[in-house]
Amino acid sequence: MLGLSQADGDTELRQEIGSHLGAIARKLDDFEFQSFLSNEEDAKDAILAIHPGAGGTESQDWASMLLRMYLRWAENHGFQTDMMDYQAGDEAGIKSATLEIKGPHAYGYLKSESGVHRLVRISPFDANKRRHTSFASVFIYPETDEDINIEIKPDDLKIDTFRASGAGGQHVNKTSSAVRITHIPTGIVVQCQTERSQHKNRESAVKVLRARLYQKALEEERAKMATIEASKKKIEWGSQIRSYVFQPYTMVKDHRTEYETSNVNAVMDGEIDNFIHAYLSHRE
Repeated sequence: MLGLSQADGDTELRQEIGSHLGAIARKLDDFEFQSFLSNEEDAKDAILAIHPGAGGTESQDWASMLLRMYLRWAENHGFQTDMMDYQAGDEAGIKSATLEIKGPHAYGYLKSESGVHRLVRISPFDANKRRHTSFASVFIYPETDEDINIEIKPDDLKIDTFRASGAGGQHVNKTSSAVRITHIPTGIVVQCQTERSQHKNRESAVKVLRARLYQKALEEERAKMATIEASKKKIEWGSQIRSYVFQPYTMVKDHRTEYETSNVNAVMDGEIDNFIHAYLSHRE
């Protein structure tokens, strides 16, 4: 009996030690990962913009799937989201969307997502059930703090108002509440139309413009072409950062790190942390 009790005690001790070692290993991994987010802007909230590529309904549907993926990722992390601009597709999906994501190191995590995302699947819009390839681009910007000096001169802005399109009710469609701002010196164009108030849409558009000008200033300060605006210039269909294959097999593969998984459903439900970790580790 004593021998059995001692064996049981040894087993429990080994399990307890294993549990502690696992917790220590996770803390070390977290500490190492946090060290990858050492840039000042990494701690900031993020502004995420999605645009479909050529291909009409196919690409617009793919863009909406990516939008849902990032919304689910934010929800899984307890981050707050705010839709700043949303343009529905003609038949399905979206023409574009801009999303504000608020949470600790939101930009630091999501900056790895900037680039072209490629989808391969049997199209639900093709009566002949043929396989289609679709593309969508994702851009991530760090949201600026109010105390950061990003000068925006009123004379440098061209502001247009227009009627919002898509869902939103009769009030949205009958009033010129949507706002488009063009920053003349840089050619940057932003627009917002999700609010019924033209004033609120203008505030949101200015916030996006400030973020994009801040990002541009960061790039100029670093004097290198490895951040968001530079990636825009490099984006071409065929230069994707990640592929999502639904048929004839299931796989999501990041072409920068070679990390991949066959669990497509989990990825599309927002489980992209392994891709983020792999990218940040690879970059370091």
